[in-house]
Amino acid sequence: MVRTAVNIYEAKTQLSRLVDEAAAGEEIIIARGGKPVAKLGRLTPAARKIRFGVLKGKVRIAADFDAPLPDSVLASFEGR
Repeated sequence: MVRTAVNIYEAKTQLSRLVDEAAAGEEIIIARGGKPVAKLGRLTPAARKIRFGVLKGKVRIAADFDAPLPDSVLASFEGR
């Protein structure tokens, strides 16, 4: 939704409310002498770049990582 022709005086006196409206998705055009000079709107966060392979060579998984646990370790987990 676009709200047009908010004059600078109104923008100065009601900036908090206008910022709340912009954060909610409304686009506010600020005008000077009836001519648009600025736009107030919601910021979109910058997309994070995915970097594949950052941990390559730094993480080692043991060959037996999925082997069954010994009974003594299982007993500790189960409170026996």
